[in-house]
Amino acid sequence: MSSSHPRIALIHATPLSLRPIAVAFSELWPEARTFNVLDDSLAPDKERGDSAPELMFKRFADLTRYAVSCGSQAILFTCSAFGAEIAAAREGYVLPILKPNEAMVDSAVLRGVHIGVVATFGPTITTIRAELEAAGRAVERTIRCVSEVADGAFSALEAGDEHTHDRLVAAAAERLPCVDVILLAQFSMARARTAVSSVRPDVPVLTSPHAAVDQLRQRLSPAAGSRPPAKVGGDASRP
Repeated sequence: MSSSHPRIALIHATPLSLRPIAVAFSELWPEARTFNVLDDSLAPDKERGDSAPELMFKRFADLTRYAVSCGSQAILFTCSAFGAEIAAAREGYVLPILKPNEAMVDSAVLRGVHIGVVATFGPTITTIRAELEAAGRAVERTIRCVSEVADGAFSALEAGDEHTHDRLVAAAAERLPCVDVILLAQFSMARARTAVSSVRPDVPVLTSPHAAVDQLRQRLSPAAGSRPPAKVGGDASRP
């Protein structure tokens, strides 16, 4: 496989992540050859506790092995609630294997220490809070994270009601106190960036799909250095 057209596996826990990451690749790196691996039982199993922790770790290890067996040159997970499982699954591999929010989190901690997080799936909050705190320690900053869950937004998006999803996400963002930056914690939430920015116009709003694609592009594409830099994290505070 040519390094200018790398084969990249996208591993999803919900079909709602398919469109946001496809849009990000089409805008930032259309030369990449992506394919999707979807297990839409992962999120409900985690939320209900239907899968024992050790089994959930094995499932992510199996998904990683499958993606590698398909000839992947990189793997991007798009399921933000599974940070520990992804961290364990990528141990021992040389190819890039990215958590969903790594690039966005790295950008956020450089912008300030008061970080607001909005999620539509409750377990995501625990994962991204840990990632923010770890990223803060790496740059010697104490991160203070506040969060809101947009109840009902995920179900609305599953039902195809994008307007309600965006409205509920924006309302959750509006409830956040004064922060330096707002993170939309899941790939499926990227579409709500404009709505959030409209209610919090003074705060940068970051999303994960574009940040993740740009990081992969920088790591894998020999021509990446000659291209204009992408907006890290999908910053809605800039034109």
